[in-house]
Amino acid sequence: MIRARLAELQLAVMLLTRVPAGRMAQAPTVAAAAWAFPLAGLLPGLAGAALLASGLPGPLAAGFAVAAMVALTGALHEDGLADVADGFWGGRERARRLEIMRDSRIGSYGTLALILAIGLRWQAAMLAGPLALLVAAVASRVAPVVLMAVLAPARTDGMGHAARAVGAGRLAGAALIGLGPLLWLRGGLCALAAAAAGVAALALIARRKIGGQTGDVLGAGQQLAEIALLIALAQAG
Repeated sequence: MIRARLAELQLAVMLLTRVPAGRMAQAPTVAAAAWAFPLAGLLPGLAGAALLASGLPGPLAAGFAVAAMVALTGALHEDGLADVADGFWGGRERARRLEIMRDSRIGSYGTLALILAIGLRWQAAMLAGPLALLVAAVASRVAPVVLMAVLAPARTDGMGHAARAVGAGRLAGAALIGLGPLLWLRGGLCALAAAAAGVAALALIARRKIGGQTGDVLGAGQQLAEIALLIALAQAG
């Protein structure tokens, strides 16, 4: 049992970060590892929080913190956000939207989405502080698990398809790990409500635009959740 959970945690770190996590002879399913997604968020969260608390001037510290978090995840979630923005609003039909999302090139919608996302995280991180940044990094990784649980895969391949069939137990585990610390922070409930609203809106739009979720939708959900959490916690602080 313990060995299985450790393998699932290892897979979550391998999927969601660029931190070396060894090799796996036989990997568990993505759905099985979903409970550990918030734990994988500890790694970029700790790096960001350390830089934010480094003593550098606020704007510089926040900029380096966000940059470190992007580097440690390989811009995985940012890439998903850009692809979703391009695909959802750059194509008129479902097939075309999915085609655009798979294209490695970035368009106007994706560029604007990234500029806004990085800018909002930069400013909100500076105002919210190191602890809030760490907690938001962990809690926001619950969003992809929720999206996997409530939306059907929009493709027959890829991350979204591999992540199908997340059970109630895995979802509850991710929520307990990811959201527990958030509720101890001042303004945590309001932050949770803001993030939930953003993820719910994304789920509704994704269902209407492409009929479900893909890996890009999961990444966009993490980004929306983190931004909403940081803004709400900055306001509460």
